[in-house]
Amino acid sequence: MKEQKRAKLYLLVSLLILSMASGNLFSQSMDVDSLAEKMDIEIQKTMLEGKIPSVTVALVSGDEIVWTGASGYSNLWAQTPAVPSTVYLIGSTFKTMSMFALLQQMEQGKFKLDDRVNDYLEDFKIKGEDPTNPVTFRHLLTHTSGLPEAYGAHLVWGTTVPPSVKDYLASSLKLQHPPMTKVIYSNMAYTLVAYLIEKFADEPYAKYIQEHIFNSLEMNDTAFMPRPDMEERLSVPYIIDNKTGHHVPTRRTKADVWPAGVVYGTVLNLANWLIANLNRGVFKDHRLISEATFQEVMTRQYDQFAGPIARGWLNETTGYGLTWWISERNGDKLFAHSGSVSGYTAFIAGNLDKKTGFAIMTNGHQSHPHLYKLAIKALDLLE
Repeated sequence: MKEQKRAKLYLLVSLLILSMASGNLFSQSMDVDSLAEKMDIEIQKTMLEGKIPSVTVALVSGDEIVWTGASGYSNLWAQTPAVPSTVYLIGSTFKTMSMFALLQQMEQGKFKLDDRVNDYLEDFKIKGEDPTNPVTFRHLLTHTSGLPEAYGAHLVWGTTVPPSVKDYLASSLKLQHPPMTKVIYSNMAYTLVAYLIEKFADEPYAKYIQEHIFNSLEMNDTAFMPRPDMEERLSVPYIIDNKTGHHVPTRRTKADVWPAGVVYGTVLNLANWLIANLNRGVFKDHRLISEATFQEVMTRQYDQFAGPIARGWLNETTGYGLTWWISERNGDKLFAHSGSVSGYTAFIAGNLDKKTGFAIMTNGHQSHPHLYKLAIKALDLLE
């Protein structure tokens, strides 16, 4: 009985928080009250069904954020309300940004998508490769390289730290399967992407990302290492205790493959990334990649690997473009990607034809299916 009363109180408080935190930025053509009310209902259902402590949400139309909302607690013990500026791990949604950075190097003539990657490696090589079936840059960006998933966890307050990217790859870069055998979601591949960006750009990878992605998109609250003011807004990661069914905090981790998604940010910043993609690589008149390159990014690369992806997104048309998941739905092209690190799940999806998008960040563990359903409902509401 006590737990039922607590759940009802939690729901009422969450609704109040959401109504206070929601932006009222809809264009004149949108029915603000109706849309906000429907989003409120769907968000609460998602949180309850997914057992998610808190969410922050942003909706995008064209080149602007049209609505933001937040619900639940970023810290259950302190009962800290989530707000749109709450900081979460954005996880592998970041891979799509790293991909843009690599393609910027391609546009400068540093490589071609179907070049053999080993030809550009000097400090180490991809071990186990058959030269007649080489790993290409296109393979790296479609998870068809045959490199393993990998992670290599280190506790944030533990006694070990990740090695340098160069040292990690030199000791670990080895094929699990030949290229194009199957789709293996590979964090190691994107760690190699980081090394290649650093090599081609002749500057540290994190510095390049900061200057050419984060700064260019006004993503002022996104970082590999949170600033103190970001730490002040940092949500607590939670998992579900299998015995009690209650939320319990889990340990924060770093990783050997940190360039693959150990990145902190806010849903407002993630919405800026959505805007850049909905506008075909352009943010506030600043073009990140060319139209021709963008078209390649948004093209499903290998038909033989088509089908629902990453725990069920979206339908039989889904497959990897360059890093983005590409799908067709009701005649429109959709792009999407999730991000998941222990205690956090993020998701971003856009309708390229209607130029509408949805971004969500949570401190819920492995919440993908619930976020997918909410994304589709949100995109439909934006039509």
